[in-house]
Amino acid sequence: MNNRPTPDRVLQLINGYWVTGIIGVAAGCSLFTHLEDGAGTVVELAARAGISERGAQTLLDGLVSGGLVELYEGRYRNTPEASTYLVEGKPTSLSSFAELKLRQMGTLAGLPDVVRAGGPVTDPTTEVADNPHWEQVVPAIAAQSVPAATIAAEVIGLADAGEISILDVGGGSGIYSAIWLEANPAARSTQLDWAPINAIARRLLEERGMAERFTCIDGDFHTTDFGTAKYDVALYSHIAHQEGPEDNVEVFTRLRRSLKPGGALVICDYVVDDDRGGPTFPLIFASEMLLKSKKGNTWRRADYHGWLMKAGFGEVSFHPAEPATLVVAR
Repeated sequence: MNNRPTPDRVLQLINGYWVTGIIGVAAGCSLFTHLEDGAGTVVELAARAGISERGAQTLLDGLVSGGLVELYEGRYRNTPEASTYLVEGKPTSLSSFAELKLRQMGTLAGLPDVVRAGGPVTDPTTEVADNPHWEQVVPAIAAQSVPAATIAAEVIGLADAGEISILDVGGGSGIYSAIWLEANPAARSTQLDWAPINAIARRLLEERGMAERFTCIDGDFHTTDFGTAKYDVALYSHIAHQEGPEDNVEVFTRLRRSLKPGGALVICDYVVDDDRGGPTFPLIFASEMLLKSKKGNTWRRADYHGWLMKAGFGEVSFHPAEPATLVVAR
């Protein structure tokens, strides 16, 4: 048997930007949505998407290669993954996120300078409140939180918790509040975030008819007082990876103080194994933090456990919500 390595996998990785481009353009052309609606040939898809047949064929070839589209009895169709995560209008759709990543591909050209410097060489994207970046990013990434928010509600028994109060720190789009308030009609939620981002969240909660149970505090969570024994549940979703260790300990300490006796802190983030041997997505996401934050990283389970213990919590558990992990502290 010939066990000599071939360049196939290395070439696939080097040319990974092709996949980003193909998926981003296909999403922008609503190709996955047209496939879901029954278009299954190059001619049909080109006509519905308003693109050339040559272009449609090229996109389909790339999507078949990436395992997002398959051929069945001579017609193209979405795979279950594409059907769930790339069809427009579905709550878990990442199609707008795919378009966003296509537009951001150019930022990687600055990675060599960032690696040498150990952080951003211009203003960190994650630390500018009025950056237009947020108006694009916040709605685009909301769908990523739908599965994790649903799992988290089950883990903490939210539906049967009665009249509880929730604090969502850096809540972004408000998707957690929307899902949790729907799961528990007696709950109320407060989101703390910058004013431009809270405006996005208010729109979502108004659209879902939950505005009366949703309050926003405009401010920076680094300096805003969370209060004492005010909330039953606190949420810190996809914020820890933007922060350094000392900052996370400080915030966790204030969040513990803000909880009522028996309250729970729910953290959702891309968490890596203690030996940094996996999982795949959290490991590669660290490069995003190197590009966009001063101190951020994808942190280990041991980091979260140590920080939460230092902050005064007595019990910490980890729950899968792929590609993220839920950390629940009490």
